[in-house]
Amino acid sequence: MDGLLFNVTTAALMVMIINSGLGAIGRDSLRGRPVPWAAIALTALAVAGVVLQLCWSGAMAALDNDPAKSGWWRVLTSVFLQNGGPGGAIWNIATLAIAAALAQWLWGGTLTLLFFAAGILLPEHLDALLGLGSGPSTDPRNFAGSSGATYFLGATLALALLTRTRVKKQQALAIAVPVLGLVMWLAQENGHGLVTVYGFALGAPVWAVRRFLGRTETEPSPHSA
Repeated sequence: MDGLLFNVTTAALMVMIINSGLGAIGRDSLRGRPVPWAAIALTALAVAGVVLQLCWSGAMAALDNDPAKSGWWRVLTSVFLQNGGPGGAIWNIATLAIAAALAQWLWGGTLTLLFFAAGILLPEHLDALLGLGSGPSTDPRNFAGSSGATYFLGATLALALLTRTRVKKQQALAIAVPVLGLVMWLAQENGHGLVTVYGFALGAPVWAVRRFLGRTETEPSPHSA
């Protein structure tokens, strides 16, 4: 039962994230958007990682992020492997593609890649700084997978919606993303929730800097008024 609740809340959080991104860009504006090359590149890497796992039985041992093994590359390569079975791999790749595409249309390709990289590299250091972790995970399920970086990136979509809308329902949705993430962490120790909080928090200063530099939209999206 606990495992089912974990999966349901994790999926619900992603649905809220995607809806935040759609609200921020305007659902009717999807047609005619430029090709999201950054999203395609990240998705292609994730697909290539799964293909590599299918073709090479030693891929996980060589490229996962097991703290008992040496290798500076593991923190990066492990993100493009999947260890949740076929269903988990499909979910992770699909949500990465959608979240990254929405992020590119909101933030641009370079920032999307930087946010994704931050989702790979920062959470472990933030955990240590805030005293929220007891060291590297020893659970093999945490040695690989793209979901953590995807939720981190996706949380910036909720921040973008919050800064662009005056609609109370959309504001509530945007705020609910980090709130649910925090509840998931406190109630379930669900790391997806914690990295969502981190991503939302990082999105705020990035948005502020872009606004100061005049690089953000000053008007709400067509469906935010």
